[in-house]
Amino acid sequence: MIMSDPVRSKLTVKGLSAVAAAFLFALVQGCATQPTQTQTANGDAQTDPPASDSASSDPPPAAPRQGKHHHHKGSPYFRTVTRTTAASVTVEGTTIHYHAVAGLLIVHPAGWNDAAGPHPGHGPKHPSPEASMFYVAYFKDGEQPRDRPITFLYNGGPGSSSMWLHMGAFGPRRVVSEDHTHTPPAPYQLVNNDYSLLDASDLVFVDAPGTGFSRVKAGAEKDFYGADQDVHAYSEFIMQFLSKYGRWNSPKYLFGESYGTPRSANLINVLETQDDTDFNGVILLSQILSYDESTGFVRFNPGVDLPYELALPSYTATAWYHHKLPNSGQPLEPLLKEVEQFALTDYAQALRAGSTLSPDQRAAIAAKLHEYTGLPLEYIDKADLRIDGGQFEHELQADTDTTTGRLDSRFSGPSLDPLSERADYDPQSAAISSAYVAAFNSYVRQDLHYGMKMRYRPGIRVFQYWDSRHQPPGAPYALPQAMNVMPDLANAMKYDPDLKVMLNGGYFDLATPFFEGMYEMAHLPMPSKLQANIEYHYYQSGHMVYVHVPTLKQLHDNVAAFIANTEHPAVDQQPPNDQQ
Repeated sequence: MIMSDPVRSKLTVKGLSAVAAAFLFALVQGCATQPTQTQTANGDAQTDPPASDSASSDPPPAAPRQGKHHHHKGSPYFRTVTRTTAASVTVEGTTIHYHAVAGLLIVHPAGWNDAAGPHPGHGPKHPSPEASMFYVAYFKDGEQPRDRPITFLYNGGPGSSSMWLHMGAFGPRRVVSEDHTHTPPAPYQLVNNDYSLLDASDLVFVDAPGTGFSRVKAGAEKDFYGADQDVHAYSEFIMQFLSKYGRWNSPKYLFGESYGTPRSANLINVLETQDDTDFNGVILLSQILSYDESTGFVRFNPGVDLPYELALPSYTATAWYHHKLPNSGQPLEPLLKEVEQFALTDYAQALRAGSTLSPDQRAAIAAKLHEYTGLPLEYIDKADLRIDGGQFEHELQADTDTTTGRLDSRFSGPSLDPLSERADYDPQSAAISSAYVAAFNSYVRQDLHYGMKMRYRPGIRVFQYWDSRHQPPGAPYALPQAMNVMPDLANAMKYDPDLKVMLNGGYFDLATPFFEGMYEMAHLPMPSKLQANIEYHYYQSGHMVYVHVPTLKQLHDNVAAFIANTEHPAVDQQPPNDQQ
């Protein structure tokens, strides 16, 4: 969209220099309003300042001059300039006109005093820690903010941008990728998203600090790369966003995928109990709330067998899909119910017996595992009845030197090392990542007119030094244990008994098995009556259920219905009949 020169000049002045903006930042955050249609039509955009960026990695932001802490004059990654564009999307036959705003907000770690400035000990030589968070917000035209829901969406990792949900699930444009095989190289196709969630809610796709166009100031990584540090950044982002766009009184939702689910459980508790901000609902996709239940590192945690039990139904679903089960032709969902029952009874009892399990019992359990996974009896016995995710992915189709997908086990690819014990890569990631990366980088610049001289990071390698210590409600400090945010979600649901939660999962997800999410929800430490506030939806797809277009439609329809059913009308101010 082209701006007239007078408007461009006016907005450039309003955009201010980096120095002036540093002093006025705190003032404008609470005063700005949601862009109007007039502003959208004029194209509320300002030319990006020039910046150099390494092709391999981003250089650390330039050290700020004395007394200027907010906008990093030399780096576009710390400037809060926004770009607004207008477009339309057709969702299930209905055309929706909207405007999109792309920009950055600046966040600080816990303990930051926005009135007093930097922490003690910070100064010109040691500037205060800060991060930028990139977002793309979509606002449906002609709606009153008070009546219009708004949903904050993010992926997980940790260290993942929100590009996947943006380009694959609910943004107005969707990248076309192959359903369960490798997507051919560019040119990729970007199409109208028939299942964008814009029909039900305004959308804000948020990139975690360090991902996408978001950045963390050099030396401040420990202030943002951690379970609780990350949640504080998201909380501060949301508080700023609600003020900047006048959305405090809108129905509000969180949508997190993968690591975005523990982030959401932790975040909703912080929003409620620390920020006094209730949300209407929390939508979880591919859940993992307790890392003690993950098969990823279970081999380093002997004596903890629950992950093997919770993963078994996903192994069965995967073997069913690839026609590896000895008894073929069974309907999937009744079979999974049978396996779930076995997993938590006979299988669980056998694993807890350890070396005291009798040979006959061991043989009987091995035979059942063969029936439910298709793996050879000899392999199951050698694995001591315990098969982790990487082993299963490598072995299921080992007879053809084929590796099974982790994020979506419908995908397969040639094994990198046929003699390896575990899968060496994820065929689903290899199959679709290039399409998503290319599509978003093209879309954000050509359609949203943002980031022309900036580098977008789809993901960063942060897991190995991520601070997983978490302080659950009631604990005196962050606990030295595997992260578990089940207490946080339970606390949030008790603190606000009206909070509704929606759990979505894919049967073919080996990264966060669907049965794990069921188990976690059933074991939340809260009154049983609050279980009625949770609804469950499962799909014949993988971790990113939206990659399979038929399940994308199902996901859209289910989430749209959840939002519609949880939008609370204004409180009736009329007195009861006996007081009239």
